[in-house]
Amino acid sequence: MPVVAAVPLISSVQKLVLYETRARYFLVGSNPAETKYRVLKIDRTEPKDLVIIDDKHVYTQQEVRELLGRLDLGNRTKMGQKGSSGLSRAVSAFGIVGFVRFLEGYYIVLITKRRKMADIGGHAIYKIEDTNMIYIPNDSVRVSHPDEARYLRIFQNVDLSSNFYFSYSYDLSHSLQYNLTVLRMPLETLKTETIQTRQESFDIFEDEGLSTQGGSGVFGICSKPYEKYVWNAKLLEAVRTAVHRDWLLYIIHGFCGQSKLLIYGRPIYVTLIARRSSKFAGTRFLKRGANCEGDVANEVETEQILYDASVMSFSAGSYSSYVQVRGSVPLYWSQDISTMMPKPPITLDQADPYAHVAALHFDQMLQRFGSPIIILNLVKEREKRKHERILSEELVAAVTYLNQFLPPEHAIIYIPWDMAKYTKSKLCNVLDRLNVIAESVVKKTGFFVNRPDSYCSILRPDEKWNELGGCVVSTGRLQTGVLRTNCVDCLDRTNTAQFMVGKCALAYQLYSLGLIDKPNLQFDTDAVRLFEELYEDHGDTLSLQYGGSQLVHRVKTYRKIAPWTQHSKDIMQTLSRYYSNAFSDADRQDSINLFLGVFKPAEGKPHLWELPTDFYLHHKNTLSLSQTRQSYTYWWTTGVLKHLPLPFDEVTCAENRCKLTVKKFHKYEEEIDIHNEFFRPYELSSFDETFCLAMTNSTRDFMPKNVGIDPSPFTVRKPDETGKSVLGNKNNREETVLQRKTAASAPPPPSEEAVSSSSEDDSGTDKEDEGAVSQRSTPVKVTDTGDNTKITENVVQSTKDVYGVNLSDIPSEDDLAIYARFVQLGQSQYKQDKGSQQFCSKHPLDKVINLIPISSFSQDNIYEVQPPRADRKSIEIFHAHIQAGRGNMQPLGKDDFLMYREYIRNRYM
Repeated sequence: MPVVAAVPLISSVQKLVLYETRARYFLVGSNPAETKYRVLKIDRTEPKDLVIIDDKHVYTQQEVRELLGRLDLGNRTKMGQKGSSGLSRAVSAFGIVGFVRFLEGYYIVLITKRRKMADIGGHAIYKIEDTNMIYIPNDSVRVSHPDEARYLRIFQNVDLSSNFYFSYSYDLSHSLQYNLTVLRMPLETLKTETIQTRQESFDIFEDEGLSTQGGSGVFGICSKPYEKYVWNAKLLEAVRTAVHRDWLLYIIHGFCGQSKLLIYGRPIYVTLIARRSSKFAGTRFLKRGANCEGDVANEVETEQILYDASVMSFSAGSYSSYVQVRGSVPLYWSQDISTMMPKPPITLDQADPYAHVAALHFDQMLQRFGSPIIILNLVKEREKRKHERILSEELVAAVTYLNQFLPPEHAIIYIPWDMAKYTKSKLCNVLDRLNVIAESVVKKTGFFVNRPDSYCSILRPDEKWNELGGCVVSTGRLQTGVLRTNCVDCLDRTNTAQFMVGKCALAYQLYSLGLIDKPNLQFDTDAVRLFEELYEDHGDTLSLQYGGSQLVHRVKTYRKIAPWTQHSKDIMQTLSRYYSNAFSDADRQDSINLFLGVFKPAEGKPHLWELPTDFYLHHKNTLSLSQTRQSYTYWWTTGVLKHLPLPFDEVTCAENRCKLTVKKFHKYEEEIDIHNEFFRPYELSSFDETFCLAMTNSTRDFMPKNVGIDPSPFTVRKPDETGKSVLGNKNNREETVLQRKTAASAPPPPSEEAVSSSSEDDSGTDKEDEGAVSQRSTPVKVTDTGDNTKITENVVQSTKDVYGVNLSDIPSEDDLAIYARFVQLGQSQYKQDKGSQQFCSKHPLDKVINLIPISSFSQDNIYEVQPPRADRKSIEIFHAHIQAGRGNMQPLGKDDFLMYREYIRNRYM
């Protein structure tokens, strides 16, 4: 079946301005080029209801100005009065988080600051930096409630400026494999979807008047988000059906980081995205196990994406990804924190002999990831007092029960491994054992890559590559199945295990893109150090969100190379985690319940702070019995087993097609033009604000600074050779970044005091919503004036240290002969270019070698160049362009009118 080019749809509402009158709010949204506008009208006269009108019309800039002018004129207190404006500008924003109501009227939450965090094929991923919460009803109709302010404070305890992410063109709730699989849907399916959309649509700009048959149209696809990982789904619920889809901006919570791996100048972007589940979400001791719907606590989907940044297109570029999951043990269990113990006892709350909750959980995973599902259980197996082993025994019983009904080839694979026991042993290497597990896991699941195997891998087959699992298709490889890692908290041990599996998968990804000759990566290389830093940031962020502190045990801890100062830091992190769990987790849990819509305030109901527990809020079967009971034997969703090992969500079927919005556009329309979206040719940009210059760089931040070494990021470095030895640890590195910022705009100051004051001033003025920190490639070393002798010693270096060659040695006779021949060739070529093109008998080499420059210039060599002459028509075009810039427009000719008429016919007729 033929495959047609399809691209993701780009939201046309990326800049927002909120205008207010006494009766209404007018929210004006536009695309980045400010050529298309949409307007939302929000009624302010309703005290408790939300009334939003979207006229579904696309305005031009001139039409919006006229509309706002009429609104301003019509809302003045007296006609013709200029002193008091009837329409005032309230706030500028970049997106709508949602609408929320407590006991009074509705609030609107707007994103007022954003920062670019990653880029995937030209699709920008932004982090929310600041938000604004605005009360909608007018003061004259507001009905006050004494508890409204307290609910507002609880809601705002969820810090939206901390690790919430969104994108205008890339679906962050789905994996890269899903997003690219959707773009490769068969042609007939896309035509059918487009015809159905045209029949249901009443907006003339939705399908751009293009025929679904033939033409130069391009299909734009927008998929329904996976609500499990969307954190503002409840906040947008009130307006989802009332407004155009471009107004709906879905945000995820978790982590997003990106680094640049330079392989001999070739830029490879390594991206790590963690999606935290919004179902059964909460803090460490207050959310354990699973709820009645199969959603587990602290469930996070981590995806590592690798792509060649030299080619931006999804269709032409090389992209690869690997997904793994962490989450609490899927059982009914909890820990009582009222005892104020560091390790409260684990209790099983309900008996589940038929593994009902585990079946629901693994059914979700089969739909999203396919088979096999691999469980890596890291909890302790041997204990003096039975504690963590309770969970292992119950989980083994549940997996054994569920597997007896699955076909053997799709059975759940269970791998128990007591990581704490191996860590205490001096004879066992923890990471070596984890590496063996990682190799077996990646071989079973495979990974995603959007290009077929390289010809070199066919010529030089690798044993490990030939044993790789997954699903091989004509366009590349698909990951089938997923690794699910858990310990008790799913924090320290889990993050190290996921890093080792990710490191193994990274080697296969690099090999599939033709960047290394064997799918194997070693520690102490620039590539692995860069990847390890990404995973440590990822682990610290998730640990702060769930546990209240950063990671206690890191990869260096398990490698047993951590410095002695790390032990004191570990003790402080443990105390911080204990304090957070004991005193602040309850308030954080209330905020999460309110933000996610788990608890909805209402008159006559107990308040959130009056509830003794939130158990019944997360377990809906405690309030009402379910009418349908799941089968004890056929515990999976109908249709899932038929398509295994492929995930059901990625199969082309009627159920999945209903989740897609398919439109057909002209190939130059802004809704699908990722080139315009990324490069922004209509905006003035500077290198200091360019995101690709600010991200972590393997050459700048990890490679040794002396020249005479191998620049490959896959070369093993000694500890004193790495760039990290120059930059120090993460804190020292941040200080170095501040010094770089200072050096970007001024010469190095003479003292440290000047550096600190300049850095503070610079950071205080760095309030750009999209601007990133400018980092120069050369770190500035600031010392006192008393260290002049040391500076002189460092500046004067031997040629061996700088160039890798000792120039004092006398060259050999062979080297001198080669140099003499090189000089003769240069002299003969220079004389040939300056004189006639006839051979000269003075030099015998001229009869053998005739070096003719291949160039579009008539005179072109290393000494001079003569540019080509421009023809008359080109000069006329240039002069017309200059005159147009001065305001003197040339009259349009017949060809110009014909071209414009053809454009209007294709676009609107």
